[in-house]
Amino acid sequence: MTSTAFRDHEEVAFFRDPHSGLKAIIAVHSTALGPACGGVRFHAYGNEQEAIDDVLRLSAAMSLKSALAGLPLGGGKSVIIGDPGKDKTPALLAAFGRAVECLGGRYIAAEDVGMSPSDIAIVGGETRHVAGLDQGPSASGDPSPVTARGVWRGIEVAVRHRLGRNTLEGITVGVLGLGHVGGALAGLLSDAGARLVVADIAEERCRTVADRCGARIVDVDVLVGERLDVFAPCALGGILNAETVGQLEAPVVAGAANNQLADETIADALHARGILYAPDFAINAGGIVNVAAEIAGNYDRAAVMRRVDRIGDTLDEIFLRAAREGRSPHFVAVDLAQERLDAARAARQQTR
Repeated sequence: MTSTAFRDHEEVAFFRDPHSGLKAIIAVHSTALGPACGGVRFHAYGNEQEAIDDVLRLSAAMSLKSALAGLPLGGGKSVIIGDPGKDKTPALLAAFGRAVECLGGRYIAAEDVGMSPSDIAIVGGETRHVAGLDQGPSASGDPSPVTARGVWRGIEVAVRHRLGRNTLEGITVGVLGLGHVGGALAGLLSDAGARLVVADIAEERCRTVADRCGARIVDVDVLVGERLDVFAPCALGGILNAETVGQLEAPVVAGAANNQLADETIADALHARGILYAPDFAINAGGIVNVAAEIAGNYDRAAVMRRVDRIGDTLDEIFLRAAREGRSPHFVAVDLAQERLDAARAARQQTR
């Protein structure tokens, strides 16, 4: 199969294990800065092409994310095709661990949608190339709260740039998707004084956040058109497309979801409407920062949080340069990350 999402990936590997039912794809986009690291997404894709497109886009974004965050890691991602509620078994996860081991450390697997630290531990029974564990001398645990913190800091910076407000007190934020990251983000925003409007396909998640934070609940299809100061997509990707950009009432888009843009033309569409977009691979880097500390073997929670808070500084640089150049922050962020990747590749070639 071919895919328009292919971006000079170094390696794309397909794995099948008929005994456990495993169907998986591991994509290594770049190892210029270090071993490729990225989460394992366990998802019931409509077909294999959807899975291929997703893993290619996600892995390429991980290269940009790690480069912008200044981490010694490359970009990779993996997908397991199936319904995690029905198909996930210890045998399947162990088979996936053997698949990761086949790559000899070029890819390090961590948690993503449909996976938990306990699942990663089972994978880790077959390979040492895992991160995001909740037990062990350098275990970093669930990265979701750390990702949420980085997004919260990014929203603060975006609000200052676009709305001229130095705090989130009284700011209305619409959070779409209340999973591990979105739910944690809602709590941080509420504690900072923001007013919340929330939506999720799971009603119980909405009720939990509403009870805890006083949030107003709306339908998933309605939230994008609500009168908001900030729209925070925290579910699966592709939410920003030609239709939804036209519906947006919020002057700021800043959320935790990966691959929020249906395609890169949407970045210019947002810019043309005067909507400030926080590039997803810049604002949601908290998780990989957390995992990188575990991989380094010297996990220090306080140090991780200080580094995550610097996500705001990165976005400040991106927004300032975008304003000077009259461009979308998305393309500025891509350029900054690509400059670092190109420099790393050039340095590696010189040492050969």
